[in-house]
Amino acid sequence: MKEHYYDVTVEWLQDRKGIASSTVLDNTIEVVTPPEFKGGISGQWSPEHLFTAAVNSCLMTTFLAIAENSNLHFSAFTSKAAGKLELVDGKYLMTEIILKPEVTIVAEEDTEKALRILNKSEAACLISNSIKSKVTMIPVIHIAASAES
Repeated sequence: MKEHYYDVTVEWLQDRKGIASSTVLDNTIEVVTPPEFKGGISGQWSPEHLFTAAVNSCLMTTFLAIAENSNLHFSAFTSKAAGKLELVDGKYLMTEIILKPEVTIVAEEDTEKALRILNKSEAACLISNSIKSKVTMIPVIHIAASAES
């Protein structure tokens, strides 16, 4: 695979708020200092949220690719993530990302296959592999209700 670049521009708007954009994307995202810091703003995306979202969304997109290649029949995927920010040796670090993916599979006999694919997805996630934060995954597999029930 050749190199790829993902260009993003951030521009300060006012106070502790800016806007992130890219020339190749149609939408923008307001980004703020989180409320835990002086002058921070609640209720909007912060770099810490975006960092956590990058790991979580990478898990999903990697899972989708591997599940498709593995012919896993599933009806739902959702994943919650929590990013842990800590002060370590005088510096703030995102020390851990806890991922809680839930997959609903069509057939119960695919339970182990779905777990293997989730584990492979977490191990292959390029964002997780690019950060020094610990990534912990707590997967849950559900079986879709039968249409006959």
